[in-house]
Amino acid sequence: MTLFAYGINHSTAPVDIREKVCFGNEIMPDALHELKHQNGVYEAAILSTCNRTEIYCNIDQEKNHAPIDWLHNYHGMEKGLLKPFLYEHPDENAVRHVLRVASGLDSMILGETQVLGQLKNAYQEAINAGCMGHQLNRLFQHSFHVAKEIRSNTAIGNHPVSVAYAAVRLAQQIFGDLNDKTALLIGAGETIELVIKHLHDSGLKRMIIANRTLERSQKIAKEYSIYTIHIGDIAKHLAETDIVISCTASSLPIIGKGTVEEIIKIRKHKPMFMVDIAVPRDIETGVGELDDVYLYSVDDLKDIVQVNLKNRRYAAKQAEQIIDIQAQEFMDWINSLEAVSTIRALRGQAERIQEEVLQKGLSRIKKGDIPEAILLEAVHTLTNKLIHKPSFKLKNASSKNRDNLLKAAAELYGLEKNNIKNKK
Repeated sequence: MTLFAYGINHSTAPVDIREKVCFGNEIMPDALHELKHQNGVYEAAILSTCNRTEIYCNIDQEKNHAPIDWLHNYHGMEKGLLKPFLYEHPDENAVRHVLRVASGLDSMILGETQVLGQLKNAYQEAINAGCMGHQLNRLFQHSFHVAKEIRSNTAIGNHPVSVAYAAVRLAQQIFGDLNDKTALLIGAGETIELVIKHLHDSGLKRMIIANRTLERSQKIAKEYSIYTIHIGDIAKHLAETDIVISCTASSLPIIGKGTVEEIIKIRKHKPMFMVDIAVPRDIETGVGELDDVYLYSVDDLKDIVQVNLKNRRYAAKQAEQIIDIQAQEFMDWINSLEAVSTIRALRGQAERIQEEVLQKGLSRIKKGDIPEAILLEAVHTLTNKLIHKPSFKLKNASSKNRDNLLKAAAELYGLEKNNIKNKK
């Protein structure tokens, strides 16, 4: 079995490709169940965010194409469509990749912390679906530990850089002062919470938060005195909105081009600034074609974050050094599993021989044979049975000049070189 990491992300694929392979919360259990039952797949987990869709597997080496074939089939895509955008990491490279993802080093926003929470959610989903085995479980736990170590021992998170921060900075670039503006936030996840904080810090006074579950949005709204609405009432409030920032897990667009066309007329062509952070997208792409509407996707935010990213790059170099060490440590553990299996097999074989000799001795005792003679024979038989096969293999190794095996045996059994030479 081999650990593999497959995926596409913001660096390899545009948003119109990434949204084709997203896994919403409602389909994730079914998807994991299907993936786990692909031929050769022993363990599996799926990470799906606005910036990436990745599959982590413990799989037979010769079946390493199975997850990619399944990904195409599950989303109804032509085979090979993802090939130009896809990356595939085996063994230590897979481990290194997961550690980098968990630590925010593979993110569009270098050092961002949200992906760690998303990875923890992917881990829990895999557990709930019965797809998490020993090795993959250990890898996730290790990645969480490494992410914490990097966050504690480097300055990678000391500067305000995030998708949420970039969205608010872009709004400030377009409008200048935000004090008299109204913002509509769609969704109630971690990203929207962060957007609200940055908007509040920028001086924006009036915000509306729309979500399917009012209980969740009301909890956020209470802290910042924000007006809450149901997501189905968005159209009623768009006309009073200058800034729209959306990040939901909806599989279908929430705001359509026709709706915004009517709203622009009502607003008498006052500009509207929109940022669609969601993948799949919450706002129809055609909205960006309208006059007086400035629509940006998550990929458009890259340039906004470059200034503060410079402050994180030195810390990122330190983080990469930590990952090099921790990836090797994990691979050492993986390699040790083979030794454990061998030790168990060796012990099992020795115990079977022991039981065989013991039962033969007990049988002779019942017949009245002399105990001392039985004991001597048992010791002799046990010794011969334990060393017969190794001795035979070592003789063959000697005749075939396999000195490496002879040296390994000497080391394994703690045989001193002088003793070996003296016996020759």
